[in-house]
Amino acid sequence: MNHFPKFIYSHLLRHFSSLPKLPKFTKIPSKYRPQAIKDAQQALTDYLHGTRYIPFVYAEHIAKNSLCSLSSLISGIDFSTTSFDKNILRFLRYHPINEYEFFFESIGIDYSEVGGFLPSKKFFFSEDETVLDAACALSGFGFPWNKLGKLYKEEVLIFRVSSKELKARLCGITECGFGNIAVIGICLAFPCVLRGVGESDGEIAALLNDLKRVFVDFDLGGRVEANVDSWYEICRKMRLFYDLGCEKGKIGELMGRNKSLFLQHPEEVLVQKIDYFCRFSVRKEDVGLLILQSPEVLDFDFETPVISVMGVLEHFGLSAEKRVSIAKEYPHVLGRNKMANLPNVMRALNLHEWFFNRIKKGNHRLLANCVISDLDEDFDKDFRDSFEKIQFSRTPVHTMEKLIFLHRIGFGENSLTMKVLAHVHGTSTELQERFDSVLGMGISFSKLCKMVKMTPKVLNQSPETIRQKVNFLRYEMDVSLDYLDVFPAFLCFNLEKRIKPRYRFHKWLKDNGLCTRDYSIASIVATGEKSFVDRLSRIHPDAPKYWFESFSYQEPDDSSQNQ
Repeated sequence: MNHFPKFIYSHLLRHFSSLPKLPKFTKIPSKYRPQAIKDAQQALTDYLHGTRYIPFVYAEHIAKNSLCSLSSLISGIDFSTTSFDKNILRFLRYHPINEYEFFFESIGIDYSEVGGFLPSKKFFFSEDETVLDAACALSGFGFPWNKLGKLYKEEVLIFRVSSKELKARLCGITECGFGNIAVIGICLAFPCVLRGVGESDGEIAALLNDLKRVFVDFDLGGRVEANVDSWYEICRKMRLFYDLGCEKGKIGELMGRNKSLFLQHPEEVLVQKIDYFCRFSVRKEDVGLLILQSPEVLDFDFETPVISVMGVLEHFGLSAEKRVSIAKEYPHVLGRNKMANLPNVMRALNLHEWFFNRIKKGNHRLLANCVISDLDEDFDKDFRDSFEKIQFSRTPVHTMEKLIFLHRIGFGENSLTMKVLAHVHGTSTELQERFDSVLGMGISFSKLCKMVKMTPKVLNQSPETIRQKVNFLRYEMDVSLDYLDVFPAFLCFNLEKRIKPRYRFHKWLKDNGLCTRDYSIASIVATGEKSFVDRLSRIHPDAPKYWFESFSYQEPDDSSQNQ
């Protein structure tokens, strides 16, 4: 066995052990597997270069960066410590490989995704050389071979043009004043700039003008380390703002004047703060502009501080009269909560747009000093007593997770929240899924929180069950979702056993002229079975008979139990 440095050996072992769903190497002893991989890489390089006429440097790139495909290839080949590479070449001579499979993995596309990119009925680059030629042109310019997959996945048309055209496009970007390394970082973050002429050509020009303004005119480029990863990292941060909807060609100066934002803050911090402000359910573009105009918000702690809801509203200038009105209409939101939940607190109060506009108009600094400093401020003794009881309950962790969910959707530290907590069932994940499901049906966040306050059991059903009831209300009963504001308990009654038969029977009575009075949905659905039948007998003597024979759900002990 040919020996090679220990650090290479250990690297191969680590990589080998982390590969996804690799075949079992029954024919290769474990101690020889790193060497087998090394031999296989050399054999594949020789095959691609000597037999398939791929330039050596690119053949080597493919072989060195396609370990999963390569491992699958060699799993069934007899191993020899002296001639394994020859065995591989002999195998390849009679069993040609799908070159695209190795190529796509080598350019950085995850092995589990490669199958989705393989062209139909094509196995060799000679059947369509454009893809390989484009990759070679990009690599020749300086693009890291194993990062080309980022370009391919996002802008596949880049790999459909000639290498000559691709080089021309790259030269066009350099003419904006960027060096090769900068161009590579820009293209990896914004593959669209290599797309070429088309409907979005004006957009691409506007984007390049922004980047030129930032990197050249404001000299951000002089602060970026001269390597592809650094340029790519900076450009990725910039792209976050365009992905929010900020207009290309309009924010270059703003980014340039706040270039420290991109130099001092990790991408993760930017993403976290963007996500935080987006939770106010406002225009994403406005979130981007807020952060660009007020980058100091990136230094604020929005996770751990505790706030007083009324204290925050006063702090941000809501009138005393309005605060009194809020306290009456939204008592379930009052009390303390975490700063992390502030966006949903404001949505629960239906004040999210007002609050975000206050922040946007220069009041963002108020966020840094609106936390509770007085231990007695907005303290709710009833809530604290109930909270302490949770610690000694049979399922303290489960109950605490449910409470955290309620705080997360805007419920504060108050006695109403504890009453709701006692009636909601399921894990916090299930409750969040159900809440999001109802929200997605068109009910506003604030109204949904009120519904949960009035009828907590709304959240004790599966999303599909709720969807069916909402659809029946809207499309068969032809009633607006606004009706749930006054009768949220509608969603708690059994659709097949209670809602459908009773509604359809009342409709039948009216259609046949047997009932002239309009009964409310709540009266039709919520009335107990005995009272319901008594009412039918008053409507018409034969009505109960028709009900039991043709409409009533036939099941012993059918009752008004909620789902």
